[in-house]
Amino acid sequence: MNPRFWKFLWIAPAALVAMALFLTLGTYVVMRLWNWLTPTLFGWHTVTFWQALGLLGLVRILFGGLGLPGRAGPGFRGRMRDRMRDRWERMSAEERERFKQGMFGRYGAGPTPGEPGGGSTSA
Repeated sequence: MNPRFWKFLWIAPAALVAMALFLTLGTYVVMRLWNWLTPTLFGWHTVTFWQALGLLGLVRILFGGLGLPGRAGPGFRGRMRDRMRDRWERMSAEERERFKQGMFGRYGAGPTPGEPGGGSTSA
């Protein structure tokens, strides 16, 4: 059989177990923090593990988006990404090159040799 199949057969269950452990640990941390802080500070009730998991899901929906494909998601990052993509598509080739050079000069990182816009590969 294909070696990639066997690799996938081993990695897929391990990834599922890792995700479940990560979610469990995150839920436990939220539960402990909630039960430690909110009753003392605000007089609120304590929460169970399942209620903490529900809180994590609610926070994800309200503040993190649903992660739908093809959309950057709600919020500032998504709008900014869409604006930058629109501006990039309206630029001419010369404007794009000028923009790249300005960014490389400002942040000190330049294209590596062999990449589009990069230096020559000979020494």
